[in-house]
Amino acid sequence: QVQLVESGGGLVQAGGSLRLSCVVSRRTFSRYAVGWFRQAPGKEREFVATISWSGANTYYADSVKGRFTISRDNAKNTVFLQMNSLKPEDTAVYYCAASVLRGNVSRIGQYDYWGQGTQVTVSS
Repeated sequence: QVQLVESGGGLVQAGGSLRLSCVVSRRTFSRYAVGWFRQAPGKEREFVATISWSGANTYYADSVKGRFTISRDNAKNTVFLQMNSLKPEDTAVYYCAASVLRGNVSRIGQYDYWGQGTQVTVSS
């Protein structure tokens, strides 16, 4: 069983920054691609970013490209999402998820394990 725990969410003003963390409780963490998704009230869950098992490949949704950066530290079983220039429309619950697949893993159905989410609220 793989468990993921997100942290780092909170309330921030527009233009501000937050860094989310996702700790994965699995010794084989380095074998998993890890992605971030978000879900705003009344909307479907959507892809934000993903990083390959080695960290060499990253992919972003167009809405966050240039503002968000995903990274990982396999020695600490942790994936980070640095969010800069935040906008009110970034307000959502952010989830991290793990997948055994390779390549551009950007669909919800491609992920096997999910965290409980962390709330990000951006005020205008």
